[in-house]
Amino acid sequence: MIELAAIGGYNEAGKNMTAIKYNDEVVICDMGLFLPRILDFEEEGGHREDLTDAQLIKIGAIPDDRVIEKWRDYVKVIVLGHCHLDHLGAAQYLAQRYDAPLVGTPYTMNVLKKMFFDDKVNIPNRFVPLNVNSKYKVSENIEIEFINMTHSTLQTVMTAIHTPDGTIIYANDFKFDNHPVIGLKPNYHVLEKIGEKNALALVVDSLYSNTERKTPSEKVAREMLKDVLLGTSNFGKLVIVTTFASHIARLQSVIDFGKEMDRKIIFLGRSLSKYVGAAERAGLVNFSADVEIVPYAGMINKKLAKVEKERGKYLIVCTGNQGEPKSVLSRMARGEFDFKLVEGDHVVFSCNVIPVEENISNRDKLEKLLKKARVRIFTGIHQSGHASREDLRDLVNMIKPKYIIPAHGEHEKLNSMAELAKEEGYKLNKNVLVLNDGDIVKLDGSKLEN
Repeated sequence: MIELAAIGGYNEAGKNMTAIKYNDEVVICDMGLFLPRILDFEEEGGHREDLTDAQLIKIGAIPDDRVIEKWRDYVKVIVLGHCHLDHLGAAQYLAQRYDAPLVGTPYTMNVLKKMFFDDKVNIPNRFVPLNVNSKYKVSENIEIEFINMTHSTLQTVMTAIHTPDGTIIYANDFKFDNHPVIGLKPNYHVLEKIGEKNALALVVDSLYSNTERKTPSEKVAREMLKDVLLGTSNFGKLVIVTTFASHIARLQSVIDFGKEMDRKIIFLGRSLSKYVGAAERAGLVNFSADVEIVPYAGMINKKLAKVEKERGKYLIVCTGNQGEPKSVLSRMARGEFDFKLVEGDHVVFSCNVIPVEENISNRDKLEKLLKKARVRIFTGIHQSGHASREDLRDLVNMIKPKYIIPAHGEHEKLNSMAELAKEEGYKLNKNVLVLNDGDIVKLDGSKLEN
């Protein structure tokens, strides 16, 4: 018998964690943070390192895994599908509760190790790197398969959990990008093979299930970025680009165009240093050959003082795409460095605002400061890393699962994914299961008591 526990990510876009139990063996997929709760706490003067695991659960920052307390001794493996904090950021708090290895792609494991090193975290769990399009034998009855996907970071996978009773596909997060800037396109062949056999359940990213389109390729974002950086007059002005630090393909595009602009390229911020360093250690890029990476505030201040004297010779990439108050860009806008933004400087937001209240508010505050400095602002130079409604429809028809379980979103998003499933012949509460954090279901559709 197979049971599924919806631990986190079923009431919010983040805090992702799901457990799948086959007889007396359990696979955990993801251990993510809900970053807005941590930002709220820190903005009120708190410090994350002062919080216990129980307090982090209480404020809603990490998943409440007490729902699987009775399963604890049966957990055989913890699978991390990619490196974003809403999927692996809680591992430092929760993983050591389980006598199980952490399995992820080499890049994901490198990011996690760097996080643990920076936060002085030591856990007894083994780290097991598993390449994309590879398998990991968990036990006689369970095998994990990493199916290569595209997303807004490198080495993202869908996880197929193969059991004698069928295969569960854990599909948080992904897009179908047939022209990726770095890496391989999605492995449709494996998905189709699973669909031809026994796809029992699909746990699926619902974040953009109500957006009626196919998500465009990263190549589209690359062309948008090229148009702004190479097609806009910026002589004598500083050019600043901010994007997600983990978006290595986007950073590759910025470097390529920065070299065409004949500018010195500098990356400012700890997050950029962390994610780029992990990609270099995994042998995926060699940014250090073309970029100066400056991670710490004191070093950043000295570098910006130098940049200010020759601003037209530099292209800066820095943290702050969501307007985070402690980010480099926000601190630049507030004048906290020995540096001043001047009229006509360019600030390029190669990102979208993650649609939660805290991010929207922070970005709004940052943009008001930038406008006050009379800089030129370019927003929305981006394409999402998440599947839209028509990509999700293609996935459903590709693998034809017996059950569809929407995940990774508020209920508005989960219900939109459920409506899509109904359009494809599924029935709500029969083989489309819209769950809440803390629910446990048997994969015959019946809900168990917590």
